[in-house]
Formats: sequence, structure tokens, C-alpha cells
Amino acid sequence: MINRRFFLLTGAAAATVPAAAPAVELEPRFRPQSVSISESYAPGRMLILPRAHFLYFVTGPGQAIRYGVGVGRAGLQFTGTATIDVKKKWPTWRPTEEMIEREPQTYARFKDNDYVQPGGPDNPLGARALYLFQNGVDTYFRIHGTNAPRSIGRSVSNGCIRMLNAHVKDLYKRVPTGTVVTVL
Repeated sequence: MINRRFFLLTGAAAATVPAAAPAVELEPRFRPQSVSISESYAPGRMLILPRAHFLYFVTGPGQAIRYGVGVGRAGLQFTGTATIDVKKKWPTWRPTEEMIEREPQTYARFKDNDYVQPGGPDNPLGARALYLFQNGVDTYFRIHGTNAPRSIGRSVSNGCIRMLNAHVKDLYKRVPTGTVVTVL
């Protein structure tokens, strides 16, 4: 039976629950979709076109899944070919020394210490991260989720490739370590 006390207590409890974050509405072109791609790209490869803000994962001859991405600001982008040598769920994060030097006010909490931000919803790497290596050496560039979903379709990061968390989770399941990634 609902009485006044039950009504007041449940209302007070509901008021303490944070509101759900509003869903980000992506332009339709940045939503994952199956597309045709040149048959010169072998299935299992990944191709990233930063100027177009797209990542393609080749699923079969002439076929790919295309995802919208956010990319690095001018002068901070990775280009070339790498492999995904490490994959992590809810990765930890620390800005590079170059990032701290370039934006000391943004990264002040990391200056002159070894603090590493734990994985979780407030972490800039989001829900998943795919670590890009060249010849066995970490490039410090990542394909990762983001806690800034409005950055998809823009050139705003410190060089990494950003995806919505739901999209990077999907990609994470599809790509094994060793996947070849070409960024043009």
C-alpha cells in the first residue's frame, strides 16, 4: 500500500539519483554502417582517413564497416602503418610529457608526479583502447573511446583516434591483436 511516508521517501531517493546523460545525436554519416571499399584492402585490415573523420574495418573483399571518429588537431596526427599490439578494457591513462608541456593548465594534476588516472567513465580513453605499435615500439597513439562524444567528426584530440564508447566496444570485439592499421 502506498502511503504518504512511502511516497515522500521514494521521491527523496529518486532526487538523489543523477540524471542520465543525454544521448549524443551523431550525424547519420558518422554512425557505423556497412560500406563498399576498394578490394585492394584485405579483410581484417583497418584504414583511417582523418580528414574525412572515418575509420574503416575491412570485413570481406570490397566490404567494410565504417565508423565516425574524432582525430588529432593539425600537427598532432599519426600517419603511417602500425599494428594493434595491445588491447585494454577500461584502460588507465596519463598524458604524455609533451601534452603536459603543451597544455600545462589542462594537465596540471599530472605535473611533477607519476599519477595515472584509473579506468572508468571519467577517463579520456573511454571504455576500450587499441594501442598502436610500429616495429614493436609503442607509438603512444591509440584508437579509443571517449568521454567527449561531441568530438566525433572533429579534429580536436592530441593525436589519438576517438570513437563513441559503444562503437569502440564493437570494434574491440572484432579486431585481434596484430591487426594492421593504416592512417592516411
